Amino acid sequence: MDNNQNNNQLNIEIAPEMAGGIYSNLAVITHSQSEFIVDFVQMMPGIPKPKVASRIVMTPEHAKRLLMALRDNISKYESENGEIKIRKQGMTIAPLGEA
Repeated sequence: MDNNQNNNQLNIEIAPEMAGGIYSNLAVITHSQSEFIVDFVQMMPGIPKPKVASRIVMTPEHAKRLLMALRDNISKYESENGEIKIRKQGMTIAPLGEA
């Protein structure tokens, strides 16, 4: 491996308590002039007031990089597994981008 490839790789470590992740089935996105805030929420049947499970704050540049990375990964996923269908029936809250 040459130095150029070596410099582009990240050695990311994840703590064991974070490795399982946090389930979210709703994301609420807000922004100001200097940052984007993404609140990941768990909405469960019978729970009248869902709580934010995780909040991520990022710069507008990083929000756009995240958007580009998600588009790229969704495209790769769909080319391997078929189109992801978005169901609209029965939704009480608009999906991302439709609020």
